[in-house]
Amino acid sequence: QVQLVEAGGGSVQAGGSLRLSCVASNSDGNLCMGWFREIPGRQREGVAAIENDGRTTYATSVKGRFTISQDSAKNTLYLQMNSLKVDDTAMYYCVAEQRACRWYGSRRQIVPYEYSYWGQGTQVTVSL
Repeated sequence: QVQLVEAGGGSVQAGGSLRLSCVASNSDGNLCMGWFREIPGRQREGVAAIENDGRTTYATSVKGRFTISQDSAKNTLYLQMNSLKVDDTAMYYCVAEQRACRWYGSRRQIVPYEYSYWGQGTQVTVSL
């Protein structure tokens, strides 16, 4: 059973930056990992994902502002978030699945049901 623990959320002013991290334990290392976010009353949104070979995909809303990366030696996933907007306010969840990533459509979207393992979430709040 893969376990995921996020850290790095917090409050920041619009235009600022935050870096989220997620440590994966009980993993054989062959993980597809990513980030989702959720605003109460709205559908979960796939933010970004990364394959073992480093290939990445991003939601259109964050492309050019967020960067997903991983340190395989430390079993750690990161999400660097720059130029934050009020609309980025959400609970952010680290996710993982023990196989190759599955992305959908020309925009290579990530969907919640493709990921079995979810962290507890970390809150990001962006204010004006």
